[in-house]
Amino acid sequence: MTMFSPANAALRTRRRTRFVRVGRVVIGSDAPIVVQSMTNTDTADLDATVAQVAELARAGSELVRVTVNNEASARAVPHIRERLTAQGIDVPLIGDFHYNGHTLLANVPECAEALGKFRINPGNVGAGARRDSQFAKLIELACQYGKPVRIGVNWGSLDQAVLAKVMDENAARATPLPTEAVMREALVISALESADRAERLGLAGERIILSAKVSNVQDLVAVYRELARRCEYPLHLGLTEAGIGSKGIVASTAALAVLLQEGIGDTIRISLTPEPGGNRAQEVIVAQEILQTMGLRAFMPMVVACPGCGRTTGTFFQELAAHVQRHVRDKMPQWRAEYDGVENMTLAVMGCVVNGPGESRHADVGISLPGLGEAPAAPVFVNGQKTVTLRGGDIAVEFTSLVDHYVSSHYARRSA
Repeated sequence: MTMFSPANAALRTRRRTRFVRVGRVVIGSDAPIVVQSMTNTDTADLDATVAQVAELARAGSELVRVTVNNEASARAVPHIRERLTAQGIDVPLIGDFHYNGHTLLANVPECAEALGKFRINPGNVGAGARRDSQFAKLIELACQYGKPVRIGVNWGSLDQAVLAKVMDENAARATPLPTEAVMREALVISALESADRAERLGLAGERIILSAKVSNVQDLVAVYRELARRCEYPLHLGLTEAGIGSKGIVASTAALAVLLQEGIGDTIRISLTPEPGGNRAQEVIVAQEILQTMGLRAFMPMVVACPGCGRTTGTFFQELAAHVQRHVRDKMPQWRAEYDGVENMTLAVMGCVVNGPGESRHADVGISLPGLGEAPAAPVFVNGQKTVTLRGGDIAVEFTSLVDHYVSSHYARRSA
């Protein structure tokens, strides 16, 4: 009889890469996969940008990218860095440069010094004869200030010279490739040739990260498989322009999960279009949840909750699940600072007797609420053992108190 392998064995061995240091963060090799995000404020607006970077960092973003598109934003960067440091937030800042990065970094050296990494797009560094010199200037500045660089190719701004070259080569084939295959190859070649040129200009290979962003799931998977096959640079994954709401979440998850399962990817960003007035940190939460549900990293306790059925016609179990999830998110900054390993805790909030007791026993702390027709009692299980039965209108408060007690009694306190 064939037996299933343990869940972790299903994850293929992580692709071997170089590693790149961005401030205190290590990307590549066998380092944990890094979560990134990007602000959508006007970088020159100090108050708004500092507030949003802080929000993203507190949500768990380990690198935060900011737009640097004019002199005002470039001059703001060192002040943003100073304010964040004063708040005890040491998340590295990435400068996102297009068209004029060579000028901004040369004219505002304090911006270059304050950034943890530069992000440049080979398709947007300059046109015609200026492209090569402006790319070279960016690399020269990265070398001068000791900064790593993400060379980020994008489907929407692909280097037209590279595309024309690949198209000409394809036209000369006995059997030309389809248009989408030509575009994919152009993306890969643009990234690899740009990295090779950066190294020839003096940038160490250990300071280069590559990305090749597209907005189609199958194209993204194909492009990154080919990049992974042809280089050892760390790869930044992300579906560009993923979309709004569930569409963006589903599309990003579908693409990244395939690649991560194959051991491809060293850092990720979920490029969600925010809901009007929505929280920018949602993209951080989605990135964390992808990595955690795949068993690649743990960021906070996981709450298992049933979807509901005809046995759970009330809304109490939904309300309790939401209450527990909020409680965990609110408490996690304190727990993370005080206790080792608390992010690995599992909780279960179940709505009836069918799977409730079993799921609750599998969790570290679980509760099985009464379904339709069941006795009004909610047994609580701790480490697989029933410990208490809750009744009445204070179940939410009582259960979260039990969770708090479990944390303080089961996880070792960090050293002061």
